[in-house]
Amino acid sequence: MTDQPETSQRPVLVVDFGAQYAQLIARRVREAGVYSEIVPHDATAADIAAKNPVGIILTGGPSSVYEEGAPRLDPDVLELGVPTLGICYGFQVMAQTLGGRVANTGLREYGATDAVITGDGGVLLGGQPSEQNVWMSHGDQVAEAPEGFTVLAKTGATEVAAFSNDEKRLYGVQWHPEVKHSDYGQRVIENFLHRAAGLPADWNSGNVIAEQVERIREQVGDARVISALSGGVDSAVSTALVHKAIGDQLTAVFVDHGLLRKGEREQVEQDYVASTGVRLITVDAADTFLGHLAGVTDPEEKRKIIGREFIRAFEKVQRELVDEAKAEGAPIKFLVQGTLYPDVVESGGGTGTANIKSHHNVGGLPDDLDFDLIEPLRTLFKDEVRAIGRELGIPEAIVGRQPFPGPGLGIRIIGEVTRDRLEILRDADAIAREELSTAGLDGEIWQCPVVLLADVRSVGVQGDGRTYGHPIVLRPVSSEDAMTADWTRLPYDVLSKISNRITNEVREVNRVVLDVTSKPPGTIEWE
Repeated sequence: MTDQPETSQRPVLVVDFGAQYAQLIARRVREAGVYSEIVPHDATAADIAAKNPVGIILTGGPSSVYEEGAPRLDPDVLELGVPTLGICYGFQVMAQTLGGRVANTGLREYGATDAVITGDGGVLLGGQPSEQNVWMSHGDQVAEAPEGFTVLAKTGATEVAAFSNDEKRLYGVQWHPEVKHSDYGQRVIENFLHRAAGLPADWNSGNVIAEQVERIREQVGDARVISALSGGVDSAVSTALVHKAIGDQLTAVFVDHGLLRKGEREQVEQDYVASTGVRLITVDAADTFLGHLAGVTDPEEKRKIIGREFIRAFEKVQRELVDEAKAEGAPIKFLVQGTLYPDVVESGGGTGTANIKSHHNVGGLPDDLDFDLIEPLRTLFKDEVRAIGRELGIPEAIVGRQPFPGPGLGIRIIGEVTRDRLEILRDADAIAREELSTAGLDGEIWQCPVVLLADVRSVGVQGDGRTYGHPIVLRPVSSEDAMTADWTRLPYDVLSKISNRITNEVREVNRVVLDVTSKPPGTIEWE
C-alpha cells in the first residue's frame, strides 16, 4: 500500500535539538489551534521544505552551540522564508547562524527569572507586562544579536534575552515559554503563531474525525478489519473512530486475562458497545493466564508470560475470524492499533501506513501477523485523543480513565499473582478510585496505581485482636507525558478516607502507605 500523508493540514515543524520539552512545545502549538509535528535537528532545508511547513520552532537542548559536535541547523532553513521561533538553544543557534555572538559569560540562569521587556515588545512580546517571570535554563548567552535584529527583552544576567526581525519573520527567546512556570509563555507561542506567522486556530478534534473517517474508508475499501480492544483510552478511541468510518466491517477483540480492575470487563461489554455499536468478541482467558503465572514472582517474567499469552489468545480468535471472513469472501487485511504521536516520535517513526513488524504496541503482537495497520491516532497526543473520544460519544468512565498498564494488576502485585490476591487488590483499587472521583480529584492526577505488597506482612490491631495483614501502597502522581512525574499532594482528609475504607472493607489489609517518590528516581509503576 502506498504511503499517504497523515493529515492534509500544513504543519508547524518543531525542530528537536535534544530538548527535554520538545513534545511539550508541539502540544502547546496544538493547544493554540495549530497542527504541529516534530522533526530531528539534522533534517536538511530540503527535508523541511518538503513538508511544506507554515512555521518552524527550534527547541532547546543540553549542548553549547560553540562546542565541537554540538547539534547544528542547516543554515538554509532560515532562508526558506518560513516564520521561525528559536527557544533557548534554538534561540542561540539562530543567533550564531545569522552572525550574532553566543558566549559563556559565567552568568547562568536556572529556574524562575525576572525578565524586562524593552520597548513595546514587538509582535512577539507586545501586550504583555513590561516585567514578568520567565523560566530559564542556560549557561550561555546571546552576547550580540545578529545584524538587523531588535532586542525585545533582557534579564539581570542576559542583555539579549529575546529578539526579532519582522522583515525576515525570525524570532527568538532565551527562556522556555512552553512550561507553565513562564507566566506569559503560552501568549508568546500564540503571538508567534497567530500574529507573526498569521496562522488561524483551526486545528481541532472535529477536523481530525472528519479527515480520518475519509482516509480510513479510502484505505479499507470493502475489506474486513479487526481491533485489539483493551478498554484503555487509546484502543477505545481508535476502535470507535474506525467503526464510525466502516461500521460492521470492523470486529473488536477484547481479551480478559483476569488481571483487570473491578468492573472493567462489564464497562467494555456494556457501556462501550452500547455507545459505539461495535461488534465485540470477548475472550475469557483468566484461567489460562493465572495458570501460567502460578509461582512466578519476577516482574520481567510476569510481563513476558502475560504478553505471550495475550498473543496466543489473540491469534486463536484471529484464525477463527480469518476463516469466517474467507467463507464470506471478505478477507481481513487490516489491524487497528492505538498508536499515539509520542509513540511515533520516541521510536523514530515516519509517516504513512506501517507494517506490523516495524511498530507494534497492541499487547506485544507477533511479527508474523500479516496485516497492514490502521493507526488513526498516530498524529495525536493523549489529551487530543480524549477530546476525540468525547466527540464520538465514548463514556467518560472510559475516555477519561487513567493510563493502565497492559499487564494490568499483574504488575501491581509484588509477589506471586493469585486469584485471591487479585481480589484483594481489586477491592482496594476500586475504593481508591471511587474516593478520588468523589473528591473531584480525577483531573488533578495523571495516574494512581494501587499496589499490593503480597509478600510483605505487617502487624496490626483490628477488632481488639492482633492481625498480620498485607500493606497497600497508594501511588498518586502528576505528569504531562509520563516521562517525568511528581507525587500528587492529595488532601489529607481524602487520604484518610481511602485508608479507613480499605482497612475496614478489605479484610486482608491492615495498613495503607503513601509513595512520595518522584520520577526519576522511581518509576510510576512498581514493577
